Amino acid sequence: MEILDKAPKQRTEVRQAALVEAALLLAAQRSPADITTADLARAVGISQGAVFKHFASKETIWLAVLDWVAETLMVRLQSAAKGAEQAALPALRAVFLAHVDFVMNYPGVPRLIFQELQRPGDTALKSRVRGLMQRYRQLLLTVLQQAQTQQALRLDIDLQASAVLFIGSVQGLVMQAMMADDVQSMATQAPGVFTILQHGLQCQPSDFQGAP
Repeated sequence: MEILDKAPKQRTEVRQAALVEAALLLAAQRSPADITTADLARAVGISQGAVFKHFASKETIWLAVLDWVAETLMVRLQSAAKGAEQAALPALRAVFLAHVDFVMNYPGVPRLIFQELQRPGDTALKSRVRGLMQRYRQLLLTVLQQAQTQQALRLDIDLQASAVLFIGSVQGLVMQAMMADDVQSMATQAPGVFTILQHGLQCQPSDFQGAP
């Protein structure tokens, strides 16, 4: 208790970042529903009461976690998509692997998202997830359109459905890895899964014969 009392005061932003990081680390180890504010306080070395000086409730902590996830993941995906204007298919593969790498680094993220999506009705957390998915799909659609312009994708491909399949392929990998309690196995499985996905989207030379 003396240690907590003597902990140096820090700016709210610093404490909030520490609590978000602690929430992610703990969510990688057990269900987010079982994580208490006392657990978070202990992880960052403050009293439980001090948690509420920086966040109004436990829900606002998880909202802050999802905000961090959305911004961090999108930055990584956008970085992976660079170069799509010249070579869209390699960029698409880079985006796929960047998403997988993010999950391997932060396995608590899918635990939080899958758990929240099971709740009935609408919630602020679900709204955050929807916003992230909309941004993700728009990024994919841009890269897919570029691939089609480069004659790398079949002309009859439904790009909206392709984006859904792309994200669903990553989610399927994540769920199976979590069930096997082996998230790191995604590193070896992901390239093969993307290759199969790419073969379904990729055009053959005959697809563009006679095209202007």
